[in-house]
Amino acid sequence: MKKKYLIVIANYYDDISKGLLDSALKLIPKPNIVKIITVPGVFEIPVTISKKINKFDAFLALGCVIKGETPHFDFISQASTNAIMDLSINSKKPIGNGIITCLNMKQAKARMKKGAEAAKAVISILSQK
Repeated sequence: MKKKYLIVIANYYDDISKGLLDSALKLIPKPNIVKIITVPGVFEIPVTISKKINKFDAFLALGCVIKGETPHFDFISQASTNAIMDLSINSKKPIGNGIITCLNMKQAKARMKKGAEAAKAVISILSQK
């Protein structure tokens, strides 16, 4: 049976986001339905998913947060992770957290395949009986 996937991707770091998306799309089996919504940053991902929670079977949250010189990194990373977990538990739907948190751009580029790991996790949950 076809499943409907929603991928919400933050494009703040466009090249990193594209790498995360490409790696995730390679794992989602055909002929499932995939919709992609782009948001400005990772903070907007949970609310976008929550607005669509009843219209899709599974979700992928993709994006990147790179540590700067203020605590903003910590707040955004923790808030988005907590919101995604709460949404997944409350809706009983899988949400793959492919938001990478890095100290610098070099680390981010090395972790672009994390989108595939998030997709693999969601596919695993969907296949549970």
